[in-house]
Amino acid sequence: MRLFAILTLFPEALEPYARTSILGRAQERGLAQIRLLDVRDFTRDRHRTVDDRPFGGGPGMVLKPEPVVECVEWCERRWGPFRKFLLTPAGETFRQATAERLVEEERLLFLCGRYEGVDERIRSVLDFDELSVGDFVLSGGELPALTVTEAIVRLVPGVLGDERSAKEDSFVDGGGLDFPAYTRPRVFRGHAVPEVLMTGNHAEIDRWRREAAEARTRERRPDLT
Repeated sequence: MRLFAILTLFPEALEPYARTSILGRAQERGLAQIRLLDVRDFTRDRHRTVDDRPFGGGPGMVLKPEPVVECVEWCERRWGPFRKFLLTPAGETFRQATAERLVEEERLLFLCGRYEGVDERIRSVLDFDELSVGDFVLSGGELPALTVTEAIVRLVPGVLGDERSAKEDSFVDGGGLDFPAYTRPRVFRGHAVPEVLMTGNHAEIDRWRREAAEARTRERRPDLT
């Protein structure tokens, strides 16, 4: 079973999604476990303070090191060592190849940053790696943490109903985009399903899908060709 620990100030915001669809089924089948840890539970003052003003001045607040470090240390005492990641715009861009690599890890921990960032000593003391989901800024790392977790969980054997789903996705093994998909009705508002998909000739269908995927990749993501 893969164990995912997500450290956040808002576990109640993540919980519904973590219990839904792919993530929910993976946990029900005993293939993954997602633990949402509230960093505020590791504070030691009555106000449950997790942030403070940055040294040197400037706007916003910075996530304090003490509660984060103590939360991580508690996790590792309970479950053992984790591969640890901070979700931040400064991190390595998360890609399908990253998910394929990280699915081999037994335990993964994701720290969701907030405010103007986290105290730099958190990285130094705990040896965090860093991940980014793109060149844009969010108010926190909660959505990226869910994104990364789902991308990895769906690669765990037995999670998806059909194992071919993961193998035929976009970007798998460094590939390009997936082919176009169609379902009923056969004609919708004057747009018909390509005739080759109705023939039952699997060799021709496979060739059409491969060529359609290559054409879509050249048109929409030429950087992948």
